[in-house]
Amino acid sequence: MRTRALVLAASGAVALSALAVPAAQAATPAAGPAVTFSQLKVNSGKNIVVGSTAQVTVSATYTVTKPANLDPNSFATLPVLYRGDTLGPNSDDLLAGDDVGTCTTSSSTVLKCSAKIQFRPKSSDQDLDLFSSEAGTWKLGALAGDADEATTWQGGLGSTHLQRKATLTTDASPEPVKKGRTITVTGKLSRANWDTNKYAGYSTQPVKLQFKKKGATTWSTLKTIKSSSTGALKTTTKATADGYFRYVFAGTTTTSPVNSSADFVDVQ
Repeated sequence: MRTRALVLAASGAVALSALAVPAAQAATPAAGPAVTFSQLKVNSGKNIVVGSTAQVTVSATYTVTKPANLDPNSFATLPVLYRGDTLGPNSDDLLAGDDVGTCTTSSSTVLKCSAKIQFRPKSSDQDLDLFSSEAGTWKLGALAGDADEATTWQGGLGSTHLQRKATLTTDASPEPVKKGRTITVTGKLSRANWDTNKYAGYSTQPVKLQFKKKGATTWSTLKTIKSSSTGALKTTTKATADGYFRYVFAGTTTTSPVNSSADFVDVQ
């Protein structure tokens, strides 16, 4: 992944961090503001799910602890997602929002902050693109920078899953059908491809076929099958009573869970 450049602004003074500069060219970083971060929560602790084309913006909240004599307007803060063992100026995989965080003073030493983080599939701005290979687990961290581009980094603030959005369909036939006859249930499991801005079949994944009798409130699992190499689903079951069929996918680290719409079958 190409590292996303991070822009810090402190009290109107612009500090463009050198995060996109190769490590061999970057100067030894100066010590940044003497702050620490805690209680970082991204997207309210939920997974971040991104479709094939639309930008997804999530909120992040966090606490900054600082010395009482450090002016909160002398530095800016930014929550980030990263991969690798450590977070720092030479990290290869970084994701952050377009703007720095907004902080309010809770006490002389504590700031309560929030920020927005944008996630974009393939677009005209390649520095900000997501690639499908980037779906999965990301660690959470944050940084603070001043107008002299001195930066403080802190990793190990949690983790999140950045997931490709899944879609799922169900079609049960024939309908109506006589009791005891065979019902064929087809469908397709797909997920967003951030490289092509399209959805494509998700292969060899376990998917549950569920049934809910007409008038009932709960679903029962009839069987679990695997999607084909193109994401197609197909299985059979016996017609026992009027009711609804659906496929259910539990999700993976890289792909969101999804339930299909229910398809009603009239059993005569």
